[in-house]
Amino acid sequence: MKINNVNVDKLQNTVAELKKDISKAKKVNKIEGEWNLGEGSQFKATVQFENGKTTLLVDQPSFLGGGGTQPGPMIYCLYGSASCYAATFATMAAMEGIKLKKLKITAESSVDFSKVLGLSNNPIAEKVKFTLHVESDAPAEKIKKLEDLSRERCPAVYCLTNPIPLETELKIG
Repeated sequence: MKINNVNVDKLQNTVAELKKDISKAKKVNKIEGEWNLGEGSQFKATVQFENGKTTLLVDQPSFLGGGGTQPGPMIYCLYGSASCYAATFATMAAMEGIKLKKLKITAESSVDFSKVLGLSNNPIAEKVKFTLHVESDAPAEKIKKLEDLSRERCPAVYCLTNPIPLETELKIG
């Protein structure tokens, strides 16, 4: 059964399986990309996913030395965060049996590039704001509960609001 374009039966099966072995909930994502040292988009990565692969192109905005011909890294970050939050909301609604008539998200980020350019120590990311536009026959208090669950459970919200250990490694040659 699908609700809100979410396969609820598959989701319920996944939850049942993970209850038996929670360690299976851990997944690894990996992207390998390459910086273009010639003309055109500055960065390219072929991203593999469950049923295929696609190539993503990145080009810094012109004020950061790029050509502005493709989305920049921060746009992809905002896109990923917004789509994750919307997916979490739609999934929480489906799990609660709430059908949505419409779900739209507006995502905004305030970014200060002065630190990137060595001009200040200001925080780079000042704010991210998601605005959900929801149409449903469900009562407003149930929709509000879905928003609370989405903020609590969304992986992107977690990444935005919690420090995550970062490791870097340099290989020369």
